Amino acid sequence: MPARDLMFGVFLPLANGGWIISDTTPKIDGSYRQNREAAVLADALGYDFILSMMKWRGYGGHTNHWGVSLESITMMAALAEATKRARVWCTAHTLLHHPVVIAKMMATLDQISGGRAGLNIVSGAYRGEFEQMGTWRAELDHDRRYDLAREWVEIILRLWKEARVDYKGEFYNITDCVSDPKPVSQPRPTLICAGMSTVGLHYTAKYTDGGFVAGSTEEEIGAVSRRAKEIAAGYNKKIKTFAMYTIVPGATDAEAEARVEKFIAGVDHEAVAGMRASYGLKPDGRETSLVSRARANGFMTSFIAGSAETIRQKVESTIRTADLDGMMLIFPDYDADLRHFGERVLPTLRRNLQGVS
Repeated sequence: MPARDLMFGVFLPLANGGWIISDTTPKIDGSYRQNREAAVLADALGYDFILSMMKWRGYGGHTNHWGVSLESITMMAALAEATKRARVWCTAHTLLHHPVVIAKMMATLDQISGGRAGLNIVSGAYRGEFEQMGTWRAELDHDRRYDLAREWVEIILRLWKEARVDYKGEFYNITDCVSDPKPVSQPRPTLICAGMSTVGLHYTAKYTDGGFVAGSTEEEIGAVSRRAKEIAAGYNKKIKTFAMYTIVPGATDAEAEARVEKFIAGVDHEAVAGMRASYGLKPDGRETSLVSRARANGFMTSFIAGSAETIRQKVESTIRTADLDGMMLIFPDYDADLRHFGERVLPTLRRNLQGVS
């Protein structure tokens, strides 16, 4: 098998509180200043991409977790000017953003960035955000939201290639629609998705270049990663898979573990309950792995804690075991921790994984 082009990116702190629901973490305020500093540092240290989510409502609690957030595409356009080499990936919601508008916005971002633009497609899930705007489609269950997302992305893909587009679907009807300029990247801006259900994996495999996969263990992550690639092969395609991890570094393993315990001690349980409500889950309802983890310890993703060498070993093991093409990384501190990984872990990691297939 050919060697994989491994990619390591940074999930930017677009919203206050970051990805640990706690009041004992380093301050993340969701400001442009903090995001710009993190993006410029990541770019300088050789991270491959920077990505921002899209949030419209926080989870409450005394931390007001994710109650302050920037708008993803606008911010990434600014950061495209502030960075030189890292790919700039933003997020859009198919339930909220019209595909013709997104097609032009992404072509604009692609031109600003010199062909570094990418789009993370989200088909739904954050119910509380959309209900406040009257855009939640209660008649559309999980799989039906992907039916809408298929039409959404098909329109965008055609507008990026064709001079005029007619499209008559169940959810969208456009007539003699034009969208110029076209993107400058070839063949088009990068598309990614995080769907892990069967329908979500098929959507990712058919329409995008890669997806984010998760699990409780390396083996679980690997099962989803390999399944995604098998489905893509059925569409005569290859896709990349990335895992999302929070990195908690320390001078020693004990120091890093002490940081984790400190963060857990400050869990904002009211905000965790607010997050569950946003997903439409009752206290005894079915939980996603993300919600279950956050209720237990405040971490909204899997995390790796330890010294630089311990982190390097664990990341390398996960990449190999789970058949991943890279990771999207989150940090409690987007200055010191991001720098620690970029300077003390990433170079050795790249050397050790060079040529992995």
